[in-house]
Amino acid sequence: MEVVLFEDSLVQQLYPITVGRPAFGVTVGAYRLLDLAKRLGGRLSGLVRPHLAEIAVLDYGLPPADLAADSILFLNARAVPSVSAMRQLEQRVRTGASGVVTWEGRVVAAKIDRSSPSEVPLPSLSSLTAATPDDWKRLAETLALPDWDITWPLLEYPHHVIQYHMETIAEHLQDRIAGSGYRQLQDGLFVGENVRIGEYGTVDASQGPIVIESGAVIGPYSFLRGPVHIGAQAKVIEYAALKDMVTVGHTTKIGGEIEAAVIEPYSNKQHHGFIGHSYLGSWVNLGAGSCNSDLKNTYGRVSMEYDGKRVATGMQFLGCIIGDYSKTAVNTAIFTGKVIGVCCMVYGFVTTNVPSFTNYARVFGQISEVPVDVAAAGQQRMFVRRNVTQRPCDVQLIRDMYELTRHERRLGSEPLVL
Repeated sequence: MEVVLFEDSLVQQLYPITVGRPAFGVTVGAYRLLDLAKRLGGRLSGLVRPHLAEIAVLDYGLPPADLAADSILFLNARAVPSVSAMRQLEQRVRTGASGVVTWEGRVVAAKIDRSSPSEVPLPSLSSLTAATPDDWKRLAETLALPDWDITWPLLEYPHHVIQYHMETIAEHLQDRIAGSGYRQLQDGLFVGENVRIGEYGTVDASQGPIVIESGAVIGPYSFLRGPVHIGAQAKVIEYAALKDMVTVGHTTKIGGEIEAAVIEPYSNKQHHGFIGHSYLGSWVNLGAGSCNSDLKNTYGRVSMEYDGKRVATGMQFLGCIIGDYSKTAVNTAIFTGKVIGVCCMVYGFVTTNVPSFTNYARVFGQISEVPVDVAAAGQQRMFVRRNVTQRPCDVQLIRDMYELTRHERRLGSEPLVL
């Protein structure tokens, strides 16, 4: 069976989270969709945007899709990584029958079995790469696929990552624990190999477990209140407080106070300061004292602005979204519900969304564009610090992200405006 993780056109609504990574590589809870899809068996492949094709192969191990296979399972890369939904899909797949899973009229998964590929022709790879949700819906209708009654939400906007992160992390951690491979040091505290925990720390697992992956280091006087997931080789600084629904990726440096947040691999938030109900991409660095607000002074529901459109989230607690490679200066304050794009340098008070590749010091009257060569050079310096080799595809990704986000910074031929 060919298992194809596909991106539809709505993946762009998840910017800046998905500018530089496939949607199946976004961490929600304690898993990425890719992690769970490996349980389906068969040959995993990807159907991603052209600028991510090489990244999908090298960093995610997914070759291009083979649409000539007799049995194909299409799985939407925007599907929330749900352990329970994936189990139901596994059961359906084992029967060998065809079927479709939808969420609000959009295709989440579609299984196509055919005795001969010519009997059920499929569109070309190029046309499926640019397919809209309606295109996928029409394909399922054309093939008359029976409905599989599986409730499986799709990520549509960046704040959904935080919403579903909070809803799924407890289930994810219980699934990880059930898969064994961990030692239980005390009630609710599970660790992998070579984990070091400093003295005088406090663990509270009354609301959920704490799972620490191999090679992580927890500094003395730290406070961990579950559910919490700490990735491999992560370093939690002394006196840090990770509270309630926190996931930090591998090779991160974490300090200060963090609550209900996702921090992707290779990012640094190692100084004092608060981050709550937020998402930080990879290779992000927060200067000492950087904080975000995750609650309005009115205690009302937070609305987000995406590409000039105001979207009601229905969430009372919602912090910030920060794209890959972005940095904050010391004592940066990010207002409630703000989005910072990729490759930004941010200073002072962040009172508006920040377009990708922007030097943002609005409080000082200074806003300018980050040149793409400067961003690429910064990438190389960061990689060296983590013993990561900068490849040509990494540099090209910076250049591709610059072009894909150009519209955020310019109106026609006009200079940068906010």
